[in-house]
This record gives sequence, structure tokens and C-alpha cells, in this order.
Amino acid sequence: MNAAFTLGPGESRRIEGASLSIKFVGVFGDSRCPGDALCIQGGSAEVRIAVTSGWATDGYALHTGTMAPVEHAGLTIALVELAPYPFTFRPIAPGDYRATLRVSR
Repeated sequence: MNAAFTLGPGESRRIEGASLSIKFVGVFGDSRCPGDALCIQGGSAEVRIAVTSGWATDGYALHTGTMAPVEHAGLTIALVELAPYPFTFRPIAPGDYRATLRVSR
């Protein structure tokens, strides 16, 4: 299994053959360096997801700075991309974010 998909805040996706679903809860703390600025550090954004299998739901935080995946029930869940990318004079509304995730076994 190796599936990639994009979700908006509040959207979820059922993972075929894994008996679970992943929900993009939202973005918390987007400190990425704007595309039109010079920064000493690149910054990071925290993407929160909720993984539901059966009656249980577990929450995880994925970060753009490290792009480190999380493990859940034998699956690896990774953040591939967070869009849109910030610019100095263009604030991002919470509902405009899109997270591309990859689930693999």
C-alpha cells in the first residue's frame, strides 16, 4: 500500500484495506518563512491529523520542518506537502490549507 491524497481542514479519507480513516484537523502554528522574505530559519507548520480505527481515535502532529512520519497500526503516515505557501502580505485563512499525506505499509 502506498497512497497519497490531499485533504482540506475537516476532511477525512478512508484508507482502503486498512480499516481506518484519517482526518485533517487543521494547521496550528504556521511559522514557515514567507516565500517573498529572507529568513535566518525556515520555520515550520504543525499539521494535526486524527486517525480513527474502529471506535478509537488517535491524534498526531506532523511538522513541515522535519517531515518526520508517524506510525499507526503498522502504517506510516507522512506529510508530503502543506499548501498554500505563505507570503508576507497574503495571510492564509484556516480553511484554505491543504495537506497532502502519504500512507504506506
